[in-house]
Amino acid sequence: MFGGKEKANAYAVSTVHAKGASLSRLVELIQPNPAWTALDIATAAGHTAHVIAPHVGRMVATDITYDMLPKAASLAIEKDIENVVTAGTDAEYMSFAAETFDLVTCRIAPHHFPDIPRFVQEAWRVLRPGGVLAVVDNVVPSTGSKKKKDRVAYANAADFINGFEKLRDPSHGKCLSLHGWVELFNETGFGDVHKETGRKRMEFGPWAERMHVAADDKVRLRAMLTQPPKIVEEFLTPEFDGDKIFFTLTEGIIVGTKK
Repeated sequence: MFGGKEKANAYAVSTVHAKGASLSRLVELIQPNPAWTALDIATAAGHTAHVIAPHVGRMVATDITYDMLPKAASLAIEKDIENVVTAGTDAEYMSFAAETFDLVTCRIAPHHFPDIPRFVQEAWRVLRPGGVLAVVDNVVPSTGSKKKKDRVAYANAADFINGFEKLRDPSHGKCLSLHGWVELFNETGFGDVHKETGRKRMEFGPWAERMHVAADDKVRLRAMLTQPPKIVEEFLTPEFDGDKIFFTLTEGIIVGTKK
């Protein structure tokens, strides 16, 4: 695994993180207010914070990896964004007082968190009444079927996809399903929960190289895409074009309001 500064640079140039469709969609869904104070959790190179910042009064961009913060700060300066400040904090133990923020965002990061429910509870704590939590993250398939056989098949598919992601990046924890995210928001007390998904096509080579995957593990990852279980194949839709492999990840966007 490569170091924090190198990882920060990788996130800075990652198309998925820097230019994903979910960035502009977040602004549309949140409709941020110039009077708001906003918090971006696990900001990495700051792409989400930089998109939201022009629409709010103050943006606090945070990450548990301190090496990420200088990159987020320098990119904000390059973009002439003046209302972004950076701070180190743990998503599950945020170093902020209760009811400090009007908006909390977290994009393409919760699957790294050891305890996702704890993160959602912390977001609830630091939000003011009426505040908004907006999460974007990769999701796994789920089923509404009540048949045990179907539920087991989808649970196995989710485990397969999470294992696929973890082989590529050992810091990967667990992607939830969209249904799982909505349940978590509701259980925590968020109301008016909005959910939607978007698809993003990935090229295997750059996807693996970004995490400096070892040659043996690349072979294993390719094999997983070659003969996956049916549900996984339908979800990832792998395509083979000569030496290139393409597949599709699904992002969930979940937005809720603190009652």
